[in-house]
Amino acid sequence: MAKTIKLLASDLDGTIIFNNQITTKGLEAVKKLKRNNVDFAICTGKTYAMTKEICDIIMPEYGIFGNGTQIINLKMGKEIIKNSLSNAQAKACIKLAQKQNLHIHLYTENTMIAEKTMKYMAYRNSILYKNQMQFKTVQSLEKYIEEQKPNILKFVISGDKDLIHIKKEIEANQDLTAIQIKKYGEYRDKIVGEDYQYLDIVPKNVTKYEALKQLCEYLKISLKETMAIGDNINDIDMIKHAGIGVAVGNSYEEVKKEAFYVTKNTVQTGAFAEAVDKFIRNEG
Repeated sequence: MAKTIKLLASDLDGTIIFNNQITTKGLEAVKKLKRNNVDFAICTGKTYAMTKEICDIIMPEYGIFGNGTQIINLKMGKEIIKNSLSNAQAKACIKLAQKQNLHIHLYTENTMIAEKTMKYMAYRNSILYKNQMQFKTVQSLEKYIEEQKPNILKFVISGDKDLIHIKKEIEANQDLTAIQIKKYGEYRDKIVGEDYQYLDIVPKNVTKYEALKQLCEYLKISLKETMAIGDNINDIDMIKHAGIGVAVGNSYEEVKKEAFYVTKNTVQTGAFAEAVDKFIRNEG
């Protein structure tokens, strides 16, 4: 491949890990990146607290967390950028979600906070990440925000019905971005056992793509010198604009349409390793 890649940005779930596990092939591919002096960045919707254990295993140099709310230099343990929601913005989202009888929860750096009934993502995360972060259930999120004034990295609205109208309303009336994630059909969450979708609500213009651009500026490299790999709707923009955009074989069709390359393998059979072997020159 003619292009020289200096940074590889990869989504986590459904791209490099499955059920919070990475394959042996995936680990070997990460080692290949290090041998060839290609920086590796995890680019995920999860918070850092939720991903710390897997980061300790695969040892990326950089992390884009919360769909771009945080960028961390993991080599130095130094935060590069943090974007937070205001408490007023979170309360506005709560009111909107309550009108539609939708589930709501929020994330600070180390805690996920939900109202008394925990379902969908809140339930899933309490099972998967109970050893990595704190979980708090409260009677009223609105009251909790008023009293505790937490530093909110992202707010989540989830449900089993289409959320596009809520996404549009939030983005039209609040200085926020609502990132849509779908878990339907073959992409259904096996832990929850239901079809659902959710909105990751973050500050305006915060996305994986915008964070990747900011990381490139920090590293003094061009977007053309990056490779981006993903599988879900929130990965589309970074895949579309990276020097090489890759969709793994288990991606949504909307993602595959925007990719330069679609792997033959799925996450379970070595999609990440396939992409690395195809596009990263072996110099060591």
